[in-house]
Amino acid sequence: MKTEKILTKYTHIKDYRNIETYLKYDGYKSIQKAIELGQKGVIDTLTASQLRGRGGAGFSTGMKWSFIINKPFPRYLAINADEGEPGTFKDRFIMRNSPHLLIEGIIVACLTLEIETAYIYIRGEFIEEANILEKAIEEAKSKGFVGKNIAKTGKNINIWVHRGAGAYVCGEETALINSIEGKKGQPRLKPPFPAEVGVFGKPTIVNNVETIANVPYIILNGADKFLEIGVPKNGGTRLIGISGHVNQPGIYELPMGFSFKEAIYSVAGGVLNNRKLKAVIPGGSSTPVLLPEEIENLTLDFDSIQSAGSMMGSGGVIVIAEDTCMVKTLLTLEEFYAHESCGQCTPCREGVPWIRDIIARIESGHGKERDIDKILSICDNMMGNTICALADAAAMPAKSFIQKFRNEFEDHIKMKKCPFNAKN
Repeated sequence: MKTEKILTKYTHIKDYRNIETYLKYDGYKSIQKAIELGQKGVIDTLTASQLRGRGGAGFSTGMKWSFIINKPFPRYLAINADEGEPGTFKDRFIMRNSPHLLIEGIIVACLTLEIETAYIYIRGEFIEEANILEKAIEEAKSKGFVGKNIAKTGKNINIWVHRGAGAYVCGEETALINSIEGKKGQPRLKPPFPAEVGVFGKPTIVNNVETIANVPYIILNGADKFLEIGVPKNGGTRLIGISGHVNQPGIYELPMGFSFKEAIYSVAGGVLNNRKLKAVIPGGSSTPVLLPEEIENLTLDFDSIQSAGSMMGSGGVIVIAEDTCMVKTLLTLEEFYAHESCGQCTPCREGVPWIRDIIARIESGHGKERDIDKILSICDNMMGNTICALADAAAMPAKSFIQKFRNEFEDHIKMKKCPFNAKN
């Protein structure tokens, strides 16, 4: 497997987020190449590269861009930098360390799709990153990459940093669009999809930060070079955020198809304090948990992890060591989702706090045998029955934790206490 850094190749260089330094390392060169390729050439290149959305869905970026080319003007680009998924911190790394890479990708997208206005919708807590981006945009303006008559094409591009107000649900693309418009950050029914009716009712492409940051490399080097790094149907690299019980937590750029087990034991230094691995959440807190034997021959790409019954999601790998109470761990997750439900859909508004309360009762030693199956029943009635996937995000880990660690839930009920309290 070919290994090459795409997003983190130069982030170790001092002042890399300064435009003068960025320009020394092929910065903004993909703009002219994109102009030469033209709209069809850029979209064909992206499609051939098999770049898939890094926000979680894994949808073909080239195909998504093609949905907008025959739509009326004006069109908009919205960059999803909300990144509120627990265990996920890759987009923050890009914005903090290589903001111009993101801006360059935005410019290529805007030139290709004939878009004049782009929004970077950034999580409200990312104050430092928002300031870095705003400074970088001003630097790009000073060099003529943002503003009027970009690269003498006669096209104008404006990029705005739009700060969110701390709502996890605004990471969902239609809630994000509502928030940009100044409305309550709640998801919309689909269809219509954003490519038809998006920001201010106009055609809109919504891309994740990591997705758009890959665009300059692909355009400058070609689809084949990007594909060489990954595996079939999964081109390029992936920023993996490894956290939890590991010796070296952090952000690692790994080729798609990299060994899951090696990522934990070699890249991240193994399980903390030489403890045994108990479980892994592979793609952020909303993805079903996996057992050690399930990741034995698994690779880090969309299709491999899906085949194991989970999802690569946002690339947030959470490592869980032995002697960790899975009931308490699940309670922590469900407390988050109960807090973040926007309340628009009854199954989510009522179901997630209900699940949280039952798990809290079990964890405190006051659970009843019927509680376990009650949780599974609530999950089944939530999944697929809401406007957005927040209910599913709460239900999927709950179901997988119970299915794979049911004995721990039963022990809490039988012993009327947490059997791990003395160990943790």
